[in-house]
Amino acid sequence: MSERYLSPPRLTRGDTVALLTPASWAEDAWIAETAQRLTDWGWRVRLGGHVRNRLGYLAGSDADRLTDLHAAIRDPEVRAIVCAMGGCGSLRLVRVLDRDALRADPKPIVGFSDITALHLLWQRAGVVSLHGAVAGNRAETVRDLLLGGTPQVIAADRTQYGAELTTGGRATGWLVGGNLEMLARSVGVTEVPMAGHVLLLEINRAAGLGMVDRALTQLIDSGTLDGVTGVALGVLEGFDGYHDRGWNVLDVLSDRLGLLGVPILAGLPLGHTPNPVTVPLGVRCELDADAGTLRCGPALR
Repeated sequence: MSERYLSPPRLTRGDTVALLTPASWAEDAWIAETAQRLTDWGWRVRLGGHVRNRLGYLAGSDADRLTDLHAAIRDPEVRAIVCAMGGCGSLRLVRVLDRDALRADPKPIVGFSDITALHLLWQRAGVVSLHGAVAGNRAETVRDLLLGGTPQVIAADRTQYGAELTTGGRATGWLVGGNLEMLARSVGVTEVPMAGHVLLLEINRAAGLGMVDRALTQLIDSGTLDGVTGVALGVLEGFDGYHDRGWNVLDVLSDRLGLLGVPILAGLPLGHTPNPVTVPLGVRCELDADAGTLRCGPALR
């Protein structure tokens, strides 16, 4: 286990899991389906008091979403937090979240995309979290990690769009990262020193290639990525076939990530995909670009 991060206790049958919407709202049917799956896995599900609230694209007001998150963090009966949806809104909460309470009673949070802002908060508190979702035919990777299982070795899919960005070499370090856009937006808000870390990146086409360029440039020029030992690159959702004045996203990533001079493993089934693999953040990992694998240590003790 890492000396830098606290590994929360593993869950057992009958433990309580909080199901929250700290960012955008989720359809009632999706909340019900996720709650049922968690119940089927043997856990008691506690819905956040405002889990079905709606305010524009947000799942209720900032105060209500913060109340639900704090209630879950501070309740010793809650042993894990599952986010039903990403979207937008997590970044609004990180400056006022109770990191001391989280570190005093470490528990994992599960989510991806916009939830990257909360993952960074968990890393700032020194607590392991889970990047992924209770979704698709790989949902049980969440269950296995929460039960204290060793994460599966993740093999890159060489047919996945962007897999050709893989270089060579091996890297070790703590795995940290998430959605590129959220990592860049978090600079100056909730930054995590990334020296000695392997950077996980997943990218969805919320905008054109300029967004990817600006986000990576901000992370590089701000010094956030100084000392990163490797890059684990997940799904490049929405970019296949997209070009802008002769370049595609692979050109942008090659140009920007090449400045880091570290091994890159691309084509990983992480992020915006119907069947994402869930991986722990804040654990030691080994990235082997030659073998095409990412191997992580256990998330929970």
